[in-house]
Amino acid sequence: MENSILVRDLTKRFPGFTLDRVSFQVPKGRIVGFIGENGAGKSTTIRLILNDLKKDGGTVELLGRDHTDPAVKNDLGVVFDACNFPEAFTPLDVEKVLSGVYSVWDGQAYRGYLKRFALPERKRVKTFSKGMKMKLSIAAALAHRPRLLILDEATAGLDPVIRDEILDILLDFIQDEEHSVFFSSHITSDIQKIADYAVLIHQGKIVFEEEKDVLLDQYGILRCGKGTEVEPGDYIVRRETGVSAEYLVRDRSAAGKKYPKAVADAASLEDIMLFYIKGEASCEE
Repeated sequence: MENSILVRDLTKRFPGFTLDRVSFQVPKGRIVGFIGENGAGKSTTIRLILNDLKKDGGTVELLGRDHTDPAVKNDLGVVFDACNFPEAFTPLDVEKVLSGVYSVWDGQAYRGYLKRFALPERKRVKTFSKGMKMKLSIAAALAHRPRLLILDEATAGLDPVIRDEILDILLDFIQDEEHSVFFSSHITSDIQKIADYAVLIHQGKIVFEEEKDVLLDQYGILRCGKGTEVEPGDYIVRRETGVSAEYLVRDRSAAGKKYPKAVADAASLEDIMLFYIKGEASCEE
């Protein structure tokens, strides 16, 4: 499958933290959710992908080209967790600046997004709410018709209604299967709703890269009383709860059959992330 992002062995060293040989891919026409706790390395990875930080090792390809290639810029839309436009600007001022930055700028599309988002063209950014600022950032990112959209915590701090509207925009963006989205968020419910794949990073290392439907349909939590011991090869991560033990398993159906006295429940994306972050890994993992 053709990839919009291909990251291999990406490494960056800081005092007290290392992004350690990170590898993953974003297939063309798909949404990939990038999850992990605060400080896990999500934003550092994105800054390296965008060449805002210089990597210490590894390779990054965007749309089949090295990420340092200036030509990539026109095909790339980026939205961060904060609006970076000057507070004194209006949406029309934003258009004046960005239409000179990108070789392809669709003013009609931009004003269409402003109308769709109910953003007043002539009001200053400083009068906008956080949700309005985020919508303006997304409108600006989409107006030069990028093939790849990268978002870093773009829905953080927004109310559920606005978050849901933004997620619908991302789903619309990939409908022709020519566009892709790489979406970093600690709000796992957003990732669970729209992503095709999920990548979990923890302490600077990739823990898993998996299809979301596989995670939700097959993974599970095996809840056992004190009398039941689960063999190390049958679980991924173990967690004590005081009166019982819980196990994250890759095949909850098989685990439920092998351990009939236990309860095998479905696992949400948040459950899976928390198990990996807080649990004790099997010695066979």
